[in-house]
Amino acid sequence: MGSGGHGSGGASTTSGGASGNTAGSGGGGGSGGAPGSGGASAASGGAPGSGGIAASGGTSGGNAGRTGSGGSAASGGMSGGMSGGMSGGGGRGAAGSGGAAAGGRGGGAGSSGGGGAAGRTGTGGGGTTGAGSGGASGACTPPAASPLVGWAAMSGGTTGGGSASPIMVTTLAAFTTAVGGTDPAVVIVQGVLAAGSVRVGSNKTIIGVCGAELHGHLEINGSSNVIIRNIKIVGYGVGNCALDPGYDSSVGCSSGDDAVTVQKSTHVWFDHCDISDGTDGNLDITNGADLVTVSWTKFHYTPRTDNSGDDSTGASGHRYSNLVGGSDSATGDAGKLNVTWHHDWWSDNVVERQPRVRFGKNHLFNNLWSSSASNYCVRAGIQAQILIESSIFTGVKSPQEFNSADDKKTANITAGSSNVYTNTTGTKDTGGDGPAYTAAGYTFTADPTTGLEAAVRAGAGPH
Repeated sequence: MGSGGHGSGGASTTSGGASGNTAGSGGGGGSGGAPGSGGASAASGGAPGSGGIAASGGTSGGNAGRTGSGGSAASGGMSGGMSGGMSGGGGRGAAGSGGAAAGGRGGGAGSSGGGGAAGRTGTGGGGTTGAGSGGASGACTPPAASPLVGWAAMSGGTTGGGSASPIMVTTLAAFTTAVGGTDPAVVIVQGVLAAGSVRVGSNKTIIGVCGAELHGHLEINGSSNVIIRNIKIVGYGVGNCALDPGYDSSVGCSSGDDAVTVQKSTHVWFDHCDISDGTDGNLDITNGADLVTVSWTKFHYTPRTDNSGDDSTGASGHRYSNLVGGSDSATGDAGKLNVTWHHDWWSDNVVERQPRVRFGKNHLFNNLWSSSASNYCVRAGIQAQILIESSIFTGVKSPQEFNSADDKKTANITAGSSNVYTNTTGTKDTGGDGPAYTAAGYTFTADPTTGLEAAVRAGAGPH
């Protein structure tokens, strides 16, 4: 959380297996297959397949063999190696004696007078690649992390929990315990957790699987070396700021929590996240935080208003996504608040702060802005140094601007010809009297803007 002016002047503060198909005649029933063995934890395996459809034998033949059923689905395993359980095959029916041959459904006719061949067994399918439950490939196995680029890669880099053995959590209580303290930990979050406020300690990697969601407030305060990836984080203020336990109607939405707050922390990396509906902000980086990278992340809001309190923002609903630097008076932030934003998407109903920056060097490349509700996208405040490259602004207002004439005296915006502006209105400020930030200060490769919008729309957020 932080402050600024309101309005245009700145806002405050597997599938199942294939079925068998060859029919046999006559015979006793084949037995169902044995269950496949699963992995360690709870992603469901592939659906069992059905056995072959038995054909009836000749006039004097025996009954067709019963269908062999696929094996029971096994549970999937944990992180990375979560494979779907394999189903067992159904048994082969014994041959029966028969008279004249009759054609079986799905198979050839049995021979006259002789015993028909037993029905083939159906095999149950395993899960799709790396996953248990039928659904998108890899639903319970997170994709590999993007390459770490930018400020979080500097000064030793960001490794999170490193090679610590993964811990699977499915409840808010277990998650809170697992991410506390400073011991290295790799925490795998499965499913949708109850809402709550959780503080993340140092040396942690948090990875979502199976549609994982965190609700409420996530705080990284005084920590270092934290990675959060492949997860959806939903703030308290979904459509109504008063849903936040900390909401004060005498103030307004800014009295509530961000979905994610990073303060007094270094070496923090968000990758492939979906962050929405923070009561105050979605992801705010303040109070001396530094060396942060935000990659392949989507920001958005559910429509809401903010009509109560002395900090009311009215129809804009305080849908102010990303504040970097909480106050003009926080002069200790000078030289810090260095953030890289790449392949991020400011999407539906974001109004301001995409981001709004004080003091730090913020490098934005290969990003997408598309919120038609925007008042502005990127704003430079006091002593901000902003570099925007190879990015796309489409259907938005004021792609980049200074917070005020006074702030322009100490800030600088560099935005070159590599950016694409389509159906935009308002200002596209550049320059300023502050030091220019014209080179990132680290190695990176920007993608061309051709095809970039489609790539970011498809790629930003969890997978």
